[in-house]
Amino acid sequence: MNALTVVPGRAGSAALVDVPEPALSDGPILVETLAVGVCGTDLEILAGDYGWSPPGRERLILGHESLGRVLEAPDDAPVAPGDLVVGIVRRPDPVPCANCAVREWDFCRNGRYTERGIKEHDGYLSERYRITADYLVKVDPGLGTLGVLLEPTSVVAKAWEQVQRIGERAHWAPRTVLVTGAGPIGLLAALLGVQRGLDVHVLDRVSAGPKTELVASLGATYHSGSIGDTGLRPDVVIECTGVASVILDAMSHVGVGGVMCLTGVSSGGHQITIDEGAINRSMVLENVAVVGSVNANRRHYEAGAQALAAADRDWLSRLITRRVALAQWSDALTRTDDDVKVVIEVRPATTDAP
Repeated sequence: MNALTVVPGRAGSAALVDVPEPALSDGPILVETLAVGVCGTDLEILAGDYGWSPPGRERLILGHESLGRVLEAPDDAPVAPGDLVVGIVRRPDPVPCANCAVREWDFCRNGRYTERGIKEHDGYLSERYRITADYLVKVDPGLGTLGVLLEPTSVVAKAWEQVQRIGERAHWAPRTVLVTGAGPIGLLAALLGVQRGLDVHVLDRVSAGPKTELVASLGATYHSGSIGDTGLRPDVVIECTGVASVILDAMSHVGVGGVMCLTGVSSGGHQITIDEGAINRSMVLENVAVVGSVNANRRHYEAGAQALAAADRDWLSRLITRRVALAQWSDALTRTDDDVKVVIEVRPATTDAP
């Protein structure tokens, strides 16, 4: 079967190759891959900046944002042939650490977790894969290929859970949310904010185009420029850019008792001048909390699946701005200003819900 593979740490090593059928030892459930989303992590792996091969192997099968259809499953499995499913990315470490022992593997403490398509475990960008039921989540069949958005939605579902838990350290009645960044993560974070009945604002660098229209269609407010120009002191900030200057700007504008959740990863090597004392004073005197959030566990996937099932299908379909056939996978790596989410279709016959 065909699979998109790479040698981690070696730029330009990606290749579509023939690989063996998935081993039964991977799990009793056989899934055919329908589509896989492309994100910044995939681009870093393809550039040779990130990623680890499975033990004893040179090449890694890519793909962690998956959507598939069950082909085979045991009679007692919670899924059946024909079900649309998404594979969870992370697996607990073998020790296990205190968090992995209670299935909170997104909080792994020793770093020995594995991740499909990223770290020491083949991903989902092959025609078929096998898996166990505990790492498989059913998707509303009405979503069709839009189910490929579940993995990034799980990330923001976790972010919102963290915000809620920290906010409830005291009386918590948030009204205003600022999402920085209007990529897929930012737009999905905004969707979940709107579903919570909050006044959602999204800030990004572009001033026109599909992102502004997507925000407006949610009933949220779009901004470009600096956070100070918005006049906002939001109760919640979901930071989705990973840009250091944006992060620090946002930290300076969180409302009293507010919570800021960082979901974007910053690149190193950039130096900026800040007034550390002023930021510290504001955070301490106004009880501001800043938390980092990465990855997701099963309950976040399930929460994300519920959010997608409740979302407007037309709006979700507009998030997927380009679909590329597996044979033309390299076309998915060229980013344009109008791109939101690019998807590689392994079996393009699947259609979106009306």
